[in-house]
Amino acid sequence: HIAHIFVRDPLVIFEGAIEEVDDETQTEHFESIQSTNWQSVRWKPPPPRSGPNDPHIGWRTEFRSMEIQLTDFENAAFTTFITLLTRVILTFDLNLYIPLSRVDANMQRAHGRNAAARGKFFFRRHMAPLEKGDDGFGEQYTSMFSVNGKKMATVYSENNLDALNNNTAHSADSDDSMEDGVSEKRRVAPNASGGAEENSYEEMTMDEIMTGKGDYFPGLIPLVYAYLDHIQCDSVTMERMTKYLDFIEKRATGQLITPATWIRNFIRSHEDYKFDSVVSDSIAYDLMVACKEIGEGKRAAPELLGDIEIKPISASDAYVKKLESKRVNNGQIISLLERYSERKAFAQTKPSEYQI
Repeated sequence: HIAHIFVRDPLVIFEGAIEEVDDETQTEHFESIQSTNWQSVRWKPPPPRSGPNDPHIGWRTEFRSMEIQLTDFENAAFTTFITLLTRVILTFDLNLYIPLSRVDANMQRAHGRNAAARGKFFFRRHMAPLEKGDDGFGEQYTSMFSVNGKKMATVYSENNLDALNNNTAHSADSDDSMEDGVSEKRRVAPNASGGAEENSYEEMTMDEIMTGKGDYFPGLIPLVYAYLDHIQCDSVTMERMTKYLDFIEKRATGQLITPATWIRNFIRSHEDYKFDSVVSDSIAYDLMVACKEIGEGKRAAPELLGDIEIKPISASDAYVKKLESKRVNNGQIISLLERYSERKAFAQTKPSEYQI
């Protein structure tokens, strides 16, 4: 990662943050390069603390795969899905690593026309440690994880069922011990048939990535449902999440078109378009008006949203009372608190329960 981002000059340099920066105590020079080079995720090292008592922010991976959508519903659906997916990865201890060259290839393929519905992308076949009966169980492999810089080769077979818990390179006292933040099972987990790390991924359609492939890859959406079931999600929240996940599944399967396809179709069907790849001012203007109307719920787009109804949004009378930032004096605060304390709910509460 470091080598990749340092092959080019920084895209952004701020005045007053060049020679003035102390590299012994600040990371601005590193972040000027690091923060302007990313694709689908961004690696975020801990920022330096200004004082010994400041909270420590650990290592983070930031998902940056979102593209702005036309409606609030779409933005909420994809944002919620990404958030839930991070919880799934952490809770189920999943491994989604693929070689960076394959990530680059995925980005190139994603630029293709109708790639979401027809394209194929490299994705990891097995995200969790294999068990007896899984494709690849019993094959020799070399793990991408190492201990003290040494690669490990382990064979898992019927005669070696306890290998996950008793690997010679690790402590046998616990099968869930952590070293360098990597669980024991994850570090020695077999990957796929053939065992080699390059065989741990394969080409999948977006439909397969989201909904599953064969009996070895469950799909991201079913994993999200499994997580919601695991945390005993309440019925009201589950109803909303189901709407989001159903919508995303329809986009992945091609039942609903993407905004890119909708925009292309709009331009190609415009009366001023001459099929010469020139988007005139009139086409651009009408496109912006149509996008605005869809976002505000004034224009239906079932091919894009299905049966989702976008409620009309209006800026008129959005603020009946202007939000003031003027400080309130103590007398007004006491008066307001006394009014609220006289409410029935407060009156029935014992003083000791709300006194500070």
